[in-house]
Amino acid sequence: MSKEENIKEKWLEVQKKVSDRFGGGETLDVDAIVYLIGVQELGQGFRKFKKDEKINLMHIAICKLLEPYGYYKFDFFDKDGWPHYTLLEELPPLKAGEQTVLLKQAIINYFDEQQNLTNTKEEE
Repeated sequence: MSKEENIKEKWLEVQKKVSDRFGGGETLDVDAIVYLIGVQELGQGFRKFKKDEKINLMHIAICKLLEPYGYYKFDFFDKDGWPHYTLLEELPPLKAGEQTVLLKQAIINYFDEQQNLTNTKEEE
């Protein structure tokens, strides 16, 4: 199996599990999963977020997802509990498809490391 096929297979598995848990019957796309990761990383539980907070949640998730690749480093939590990251290296210019593949791989790695999807009751 090629690397691309392996990523596609793992992505579909992660997408299905996250969608089953949080999608309300709909299949979640990359952006929706990134948003959920931002909510998870904020650690304040799910609530109604303002538009600018939603953008910040997406940013938190992107930083967290790309941290293992050396692009960002966690810096501190502010007084409101929001994590802040420092940019270590600019992302190289990527085409839209390449960005999506990088994000999907990072999401797969995130859930592998967090083990958020591997220990479901269905599998016990």
